[in-house]
Amino acid sequence: MAGAGVMSNAKADENKTVPLTVERIYADPSLTGPAPRSVKLSPDGKRVTFLKGKEDEQERLDLWEYNLADKQSRMLVDSADLMPGEENLSAEEKARRERMRLFAKGIISYYWGDDGETLLFPLGGDIFVYDLSKSGSEATKQLTQTDAYETDVKLSPDGKSVSFIRDQDIFMVDIETGKERQLTTDGEGPIKNGMAEFVAQEEMGRLTGYWWSPNSKKVAYLKVDESPVNIEKRYEINAEDFEVFEQRYPSTGTDNVLIKLGVLDLESGETTWVNTSPQEMGKNNDIYIPRVKWLRDSKRVSFQWQSRDQQTLKLMFANAETGKSHEVLTETSKTWINLTKDLYFLKRHNAFVWSSERSGFRHLYLYDLKGNLINQLTDGEWVVDSLYGVDEEKGLVYFDANKASPLEQHLYSVPMNGKGDIKKVTGKAGVHSVSFSKDMSLFVDYFSSVEQPPQVSLRKADGELVTWLEQNQLDSSHPYFTYYQQAPKPEFGTIEAEDGQSMYYRLYKPTNMEPGKKYPVVVDVYGGPHAQRVTNTWGARNTYWHHMMADRGFVIFSLDNRGSWNRGKKFEDPIYRKLGDVEVIDQVKGVEFLKTLPFVDPERIGMFGWSYGGYMTIMSMFKEPDVFKAGVSVAPVTDWYLYDTHYTERYLDHPENNKEGYEQSNVFPYLSGLKGDLMIIHGMADDNVLFTNSTKLFKALQDANKPFDMMNYPGSKHSIWGQKTRTHVFNTITDYFEEHLK
Repeated sequence: MAGAGVMSNAKADENKTVPLTVERIYADPSLTGPAPRSVKLSPDGKRVTFLKGKEDEQERLDLWEYNLADKQSRMLVDSADLMPGEENLSAEEKARRERMRLFAKGIISYYWGDDGETLLFPLGGDIFVYDLSKSGSEATKQLTQTDAYETDVKLSPDGKSVSFIRDQDIFMVDIETGKERQLTTDGEGPIKNGMAEFVAQEEMGRLTGYWWSPNSKKVAYLKVDESPVNIEKRYEINAEDFEVFEQRYPSTGTDNVLIKLGVLDLESGETTWVNTSPQEMGKNNDIYIPRVKWLRDSKRVSFQWQSRDQQTLKLMFANAETGKSHEVLTETSKTWINLTKDLYFLKRHNAFVWSSERSGFRHLYLYDLKGNLINQLTDGEWVVDSLYGVDEEKGLVYFDANKASPLEQHLYSVPMNGKGDIKKVTGKAGVHSVSFSKDMSLFVDYFSSVEQPPQVSLRKADGELVTWLEQNQLDSSHPYFTYYQQAPKPEFGTIEAEDGQSMYYRLYKPTNMEPGKKYPVVVDVYGGPHAQRVTNTWGARNTYWHHMMADRGFVIFSLDNRGSWNRGKKFEDPIYRKLGDVEVIDQVKGVEFLKTLPFVDPERIGMFGWSYGGYMTIMSMFKEPDVFKAGVSVAPVTDWYLYDTHYTERYLDHPENNKEGYEQSNVFPYLSGLKGDLMIIHGMADDNVLFTNSTKLFKALQDANKPFDMMNYPGSKHSIWGQKTRTHVFNTITDYFEEHLK
C-alpha cells in the first residue's frame, strides 16, 4: 500500500500545474523557443544564414548558417569572440535602434556580397567582413577601427566597397585594400548628409538617407538642413543624474527640415542636385521625400514627393546626370495617403509594379515607365500588405495579403499580364511573412498561429517544402509546453460598429472557470492607426501576459476599433481630424458585448494600453468613467501639440486648420470625468512620446485634486526595455489590476 501511495504522489507531481509568472516571461531561455532572425538566402543559393540568440542570453545574437549541401546548421561568427563586453552605443545609434524597436545585442544585422562568399556585419560601431572561403581567424577582417561610431552600413552592389555614416557624412572603404574615402564633407551642426531625419525614422519607416546605384558608380543621398526646426530642450532623467539634450524636434505645426536630393558620381566626386519640386508646385520646400529608389539602368533615380498635408503623393523620376525630374504618377486622398515600400522595377520590361489605395483597399498595379497603366493586378475588399517581387520568366507577381481572412496573412501570386487567377501559395492558417531569393525560385517562410510558435522553413516558389530551418514544435521539450497545456485558447469574433463595419476581437476566458462565477476584465488596447492587434499569430502583443492574467482569473479582451490598420481606408478614415472619439465609442461597443457574457462582471472592467493605447486608456477613463473602473496607461500622448509633424498632421491636419480638432483630441478637456483608479507609467528618457506628456497630466490631475498613481522609469525610453525593467513594469501592471479589479 505504501508503494501505491508513492506512485500516486509521483503522478500528482508530474501533473501539477506550473503557474506562469512575469519573471519567467522575461527570463532566458525565451518562451517562444528558438527563433532565427534576419534569415537570408546566399546569392549562390548554397546556404541560408540567420541570426540566433544565445541560449543563456536570448538578446545576444550570433551569425549562423544552414548549409543546403550537408543539411547542417552551424555557427559562423560568435559575437562574443569579436566583442566580449558590452557595446558602447553612440547617442545616434541608440536613438536609431529605439526607432527600429531593435533591442538585441551582438550581431544585429549583416549583408551578403554578390559573390556568395562575402558577409558584412557592423558590430560595436565598427565594420567586419567574413570570408566563407577562409577559416578560423583569417575568415574575419575588421574594416574600421575608430573612436567614432559607424552607422547605416551598406555593401555596394558589386560587393567591392562598404559605405557608412560617420560624423554626419558618408564614407566608403575598399574591402580588398582597406582604403577609406570620404564622400561628403560638409556634415556638421544642422547639416546631415545621407542620414534620415527624425520624422523619416520615426514615422515614415525610412531609416537611411543614401542609396547605391545598381552599377555601383553613383550614390544618391539626401542632404538634410535642420536649421528651421525648433530646438527643444529634452531631459533624460537617469537614476543618478540627468542630461539635457537640445534636440531639433518638429512638433506639429512648426517648421520641418529643408531637404535636398543629390546624386554623387564616385568617379568625379561631383554631386548633381535633383529638382525635387513638381512643376505646378513652384519652389515649395515644405515637403517630404519619404522614398528614394534607383531605376535598373542606373541613369535615373526615382523619389516620392509628399505634400505637407499628406493628401498628395507623386512618384517622380530624375535624370542622374542633369538632375532634371518629371512626374510619373500622382495619388490623392481627401484624408491622408499611407506610405508603402511597394515599388518594383522590372528587369526585362520597361515597367514597374506599384500599390495604391485609390479603390479604398490597397492593391497592385502595373505601369510602364511613362506612367501609363498596363494592368490592375489585384482587386477586391481585402488588403495587400507587402509586394515581394516579380518572377519575370514565369510572369508572376508575389505579394502577401489578408485575402483569406482579416486575421491572417498569406503569400499569393498573380499573373503579371492580369489574365489569370490569384493563387494562394502558403497553406497553414495564420500569419506568414516571407523573404525571397534573388531569382525568386525559393523563399523563407516565417509562420506562426495562435497554436504554433514561430516556424521558419525554406520553400520553393510554389510553396513546396525544401527543409525546415526551425520547426519549433510545441512538444514536451519546448520551453512553453507546460504553460501552454494549461493556457486558455483565444476566441475570435466580430462586433458591428455604428456605421455597420465589422470589428474583430480576441477573447481569453479565465483558466478553470467556475459555473456561475463572474470575473473581472482587462481590455488590452492599442486602438491607433497603422496597427492591428487582433490576428491569428503567436506571441501577438503581450500574449504570455494574457495567458498569465487568465490563469489569475481575468477575462482578457482586445478589439481592433475603427481607425486601426489592415482593413481598408473606409475603416481607417473615421478618425480623421478628431482622435480619441470613434475609437472610444468602439471600445465601449466591445464592453457592451462583454456585458452580455454570463461570466463577465460588468462592474469590474479595466483597460491597459501603451503609447496610443496609453492615450486610449486615459481617454476611456475620462470619457466613460462608469464603464472603465481601473486603467493602466503606459507612455501616453496627452497633448497632441507636443507630438511631431508627420504623424500628428497626417490625422489631425495642421493646427492652424483644425484648432478645435486638436483641443477635442487632447485628454485635458475630459479630466473632470475621472472616477476610477488610474496609474500612469512613463520612461523618463522617452524621446518619442516625451515625458512632458505625463508630467503635464500629473500637474493637471493634482490641480483638479484627482487621485492617481504613477510609476516612472529612470533612463528608459519609449519601449521601457530591459529584462529587469520589463519584469518590474508588468509586475506593476499586474498588481494594479489585482488590487483594483479583484
